[in-house]
Amino acid sequence: MDLRQLRYFIAVARERNFTRAAEKLHIAQPPLSRQIQLLEEELGVTLISRASRPLRLTDAGKLFLEQALQILGRVEQMKVATQRVGHQQRRVFSIGFVASTLYGGVPALVRELRKHAPELDIQLVEMMSVQQIEALKTGRIDVGFGRIRRNDAAVERTVLREERLVLAVAPGSRLADSDAPVAIAELADEDLIVYPKGQHPSFADQVLALLEDHGVRPGNVHEVSEMQIALGLAAAATGICVVPYTASLHRKDLHYRVIADEHATSPIILSHRRDDDSPYIVLIKQLVQELYAASPPWLGPAGGNLHTR
Repeated sequence: MDLRQLRYFIAVARERNFTRAAEKLHIAQPPLSRQIQLLEEELGVTLISRASRPLRLTDAGKLFLEQALQILGRVEQMKVATQRVGHQQRRVFSIGFVASTLYGGVPALVRELRKHAPELDIQLVEMMSVQQIEALKTGRIDVGFGRIRRNDAAVERTVLREERLVLAVAPGSRLADSDAPVAIAELADEDLIVYPKGQHPSFADQVLALLEDHGVRPGNVHEVSEMQIALGLAAAATGICVVPYTASLHRKDLHYRVIADEHATSPIILSHRRDDDSPYIVLIKQLVQELYAASPPWLGPAGGNLHTR
């Protein structure tokens, strides 16, 4: 399998027709068909159903298309980043993050890092917490900001803080009748919206485990891809949603209540390769401490110290 075959497959998948795909690629149709056939033989699965017109991707083909697009996109990013560094003599420093950390201190931290290390070409890469571990080990990112505790001998984790969890509900609903902290027991039998979908372990697992630890069973559980969708569905009174405190500062069409349990928190975890002696790792930890010391509004009802593990 090579990048050329990936490009060929993407062209066929987009055009749903071998002839049009060959024209787009400026090649003859027989060699294009042969390359797709070789690709299927190597994988041992059928990627394209040729019995229908237009052509139809099999389930395996749909998955392969998604992955092929990601791979070629990453190759293009690598090419551009390499050229940028070569021409400007700047070091690329990649930071992985889960989306919810953008509501807290990560943007401010990146601004400060740019000031203190202008020689860096800082790239931000959204990825889930479990994906950050492998990305660190392969060198795709230099540090990661996530929320899932996951041990790996090659990765050092620093819990920056424990962020309180809050309940987000539609105004006018039963649980929106008070601003007081809400007991976990009050969430029983309520339809619950969790995120993200598919990848495990995840923030959804944290929320469900919290309820289970208190013997609380929700009604229906709706699993969605991201936090903004979960909050949107909560605003539409589809169900309730549990989110980190900082999310409550940016969406005002919901009613928020802090979860009344000191253990109802979600960690913000800085991860980097173990034994990485880069001065930028030390600088980032220093900048985080300075940001927290200033007690910004997004710090919310829970602060925290650094606990390296």
